[in-house]
Amino acid sequence: MSGVLPLTGVRVVEIAQNLAGPFAGLILARLGADVIKVERPEGGDDARGWGPPFLRNAGSSFHAMNAGKRSITIDLKDTTAVAWLRDFASAADVLVENMRPGLLDGLGLGADALRAASPRLIYCSVSAFGRSGPLRLKPGYEPMMQAFAGLMMVSGQDGGPPSRLGIPSLDYGSGMWAAIGVLAALHERVRTGRGRTVGASLFEAALGWQTGHFASFRLSGQLPERHPTGSSKLVPFQGFETKTGPMIVAAGNDRLFAALARALDRPEWTADPRFRTNADRYAHKDLLLGEIAEILKTRTKGEWLDRLEQAGVPCAPIQTLPEVLADAQTAAIGMVQTVPGLDLELMGLPVTFDGVRPPIGGAAPGLGEHDAEFPRRAPDASA
Repeated sequence: MSGVLPLTGVRVVEIAQNLAGPFAGLILARLGADVIKVERPEGGDDARGWGPPFLRNAGSSFHAMNAGKRSITIDLKDTTAVAWLRDFASAADVLVENMRPGLLDGLGLGADALRAASPRLIYCSVSAFGRSGPLRLKPGYEPMMQAFAGLMMVSGQDGGPPSRLGIPSLDYGSGMWAAIGVLAALHERVRTGRGRTVGASLFEAALGWQTGHFASFRLSGQLPERHPTGSSKLVPFQGFETKTGPMIVAAGNDRLFAALARALDRPEWTADPRFRTNADRYAHKDLLLGEIAEILKTRTKGEWLDRLEQAGVPCAPIQTLPEVLADAQTAAIGMVQTVPGLDLELMGLPVTFDGVRPPIGGAAPGLGEHDAEFPRRAPDASA
């Protein structure tokens, strides 16, 4: 990417491990910030051991969350090292942490202490349950939080067992909201000269993802309907099987439904009072979806995709990851990027600037790879 990245010149100290905090740091690093990751001397970030697969003694998740950062090691039981870290972090622009609640406060590395020493510091904490409430000090991991926040009961088949989302959506979501908060605080600091204490959590991210379900529940009192591929509001708006595999049909309004009806050789559906509006179709969805399912089984996926696209009906094949990576659209947008100096591809940041995607700045660091760049004590003059 030519030119200067938006966060060039911003220094971030990351005292975080696993996924949520490091993902916030990753976003900031891809935007140009210099992110110095603080790790334990013994083993470092737990995600280094998550695998297989492994590359350079680190699991794939560690590479995905930490490419382009620098790593230093600090023993948090060493009072001299902790004192150095307090000074080092106070001089940074941003600190991102997701350590066990209360740990950094006890070391003088909490938000109150560091922001008192450096009012310009933006201190960002990512936790499990949030900064207040009876569970504020409780740790939590992705499956726990998906369960606790109700996400497992709005996913999967209606009447089936609880279903976990197939990605760590709360780790990524809380990391993303943390980065958004940091960006807003950096913008405000230009005006005020002062930092902020930014908070994000997995639980808050989970509740935020349920914004639509919450509004519906408050209006109707009805629990959200679960559906493995579709919508609890729109019909037809889901996956169907064809002769050669599944596809999604998303006729999200009355005009698109009329186009779908014509493409399926059922133009009479548009005049049928049971199917005239989305509310009508929802009321008779079992009948309508059953008929659509039978029709779509009569042709191949490719035939239906061509036919529906020509009719202007939104549709898509349900693809595997290799199929996604082989698709021309994936190549065209340049989301898959090669890590400099490493035989590894990672997903790029899902944003562009002037049509250009920020590059991956470098490989994920080795444990303590950059210790020598940050000496802990002044050189001994007598040496």
